[in-house]
Amino acid sequence: MEVDDLVTALLRVTIGTTMIAHGINHWIGGGKIAGTAGWFSGLGLRNGVLQAWLSVITEIGAGVLLILGLLTPFAGAAVVSVMLVAGLLAHRTNGFFVFKDGYEYVLVLAMSTIGLALLGPGRLSLDHLFGIEISGWPGGAIALVAGALATAGLLALFYRPAPAAIEEKGSSESHRH
Repeated sequence: MEVDDLVTALLRVTIGTTMIAHGINHWIGGGKIAGTAGWFSGLGLRNGVLQAWLSVITEIGAGVLLILGLLTPFAGAAVVSVMLVAGLLAHRTNGFFVFKDGYEYVLVLAMSTIGLALLGPGRLSLDHLFGIEISGWPGGAIALVAGALATAGLLALFYRPAPAAIEEKGSSESHRH
């Protein structure tokens, strides 16, 4: 076994397990689907219950695919999209550091997943076993571009912040200038 294959397997299992844990937490942790839906609605996403279920399915599904090393760049695109939405809607305004609820954590997960898509899933993967590995620039492009397009689509369809939130943001920004 080559070191590269061990590294990609470690990345796939670590990121995959993390995504599954997030999906399960959104599903049955804390406030369950209702709490997750309320949180998403509070971020300005319409149809909070739908958003909660889409998040659960995407996070668990991408996690399983990453662990198996199956359709790796597409699983990476799902992770990138989830992290990009989280970064833009929940963490961006808090700055960089995770201990201030900033975007550090979601950035590391998204970029690690793009790196994995560039490297490829390695020989310890179903992609390799089935001969469907996509790596290098094509793998990285799938993870990045498909993830960004999915984010843009989700936001175009469902992001509708409440007028009061827009007004407050505008007035607080005008006070900073």
